[in-house]
Amino acid sequence: MRAFVIDRYKGDLHEADVAEPAVGEHDVLVRVAAAGVNQLDEKVRTGEFRQILPYRFPLALGHDVSGTVIRVGSKVDGFGPGDLVYARPRDGRIGAFAEAIAIDETDVSLAPSSISAVEAASLPLVALTAWQSLVERGDVQPGQKVLIHGGSGGVGTIAIQLAKHLGAHVATTVSAANADFVRELGADEVIDYETQDFADVLHGYDLVLDSLGGENLEKSLRVLTPGGKAIGIAGPPDPAFARTAGLNPLLRLAIAGVSRRIRYQARKLGVSYEFLFMRASGDQLRRIAALIDQGAVRPVVGHVHGFADTPQVLAGLPSSRIRGKAVISIADVPAAPDSITDTRSERVSS
Repeated sequence: MRAFVIDRYKGDLHEADVAEPAVGEHDVLVRVAAAGVNQLDEKVRTGEFRQILPYRFPLALGHDVSGTVIRVGSKVDGFGPGDLVYARPRDGRIGAFAEAIAIDETDVSLAPSSISAVEAASLPLVALTAWQSLVERGDVQPGQKVLIHGGSGGVGTIAIQLAKHLGAHVATTVSAANADFVRELGADEVIDYETQDFADVLHGYDLVLDSLGGENLEKSLRVLTPGGKAIGIAGPPDPAFARTAGLNPLLRLAIAGVSRRIRYQARKLGVSYEFLFMRASGDQLRRIAALIDQGAVRPVVGHVHGFADTPQVLAGLPSSRIRGKAVISIADVPAAPDSITDTRSERVSS
């Protein structure tokens, strides 16, 4: 079957003829209709996570998938051939840039019925990131104040909608060109990062979802109310992540050192910092699918590309300024009429 693979870290993504994946007893084999493209794909390609996510080569990239179940393993009873599904395959088993992929059944959900396969493929990684930040880690409650950086990017567009569904007052940072767009998604307060410093404008926030790291993360601590929390998806990783990931003692020590400064700053201000490296979850995707079908959250697809264009799309992602997500269409699957498809520019934060 056709797949786009790398043969080494920092190697070019290229098309290859690979064997159809083996199907384990708990696996679901999916014929891929569409695959979302994420910054994580590029970070895996360059080896940024090689110490915590070691892979063997050749490696097919791709962390978001939608498609049709072809067959299932002998112990799978929740899915069957013909089911329309979507998933974020777990780390160690990625490979959505291919004609088929075998996925552990616990990572899979039936796709939302109200959107197309292209929209469904745009969701898993960014929607799970938003869910695990706002619901699982943040425990956002009605009336709380939430700041979401990069509101027009992949994570931001979903996080704004989810935070509003949870009843939060939502602020976000975008360029002026995208202010009206994020207001349509539900943002109550919009900061133009090109002309305003959010740390001078916003105060008393309960939660910050930071997708940029560095100075942006440090300033985010200052907008939090005492007891508030900043969740970083761009790093630095923290000791809790190292323990959960089961990393060796040397890596744990290194990670503790990398995040020491931001954790100290947080404690000094009476707030907290947590690093989130999202995980696969079919159960959470089922809950997200229900929100999609209720109309509480809509996907945002900036560009749709053909399968042959996958290497160019991934190469251009770091400098891409689209709204929402880029998606690779492997089958001929038109967009649903009630989804948001937009090609106007903004930096991507997924």
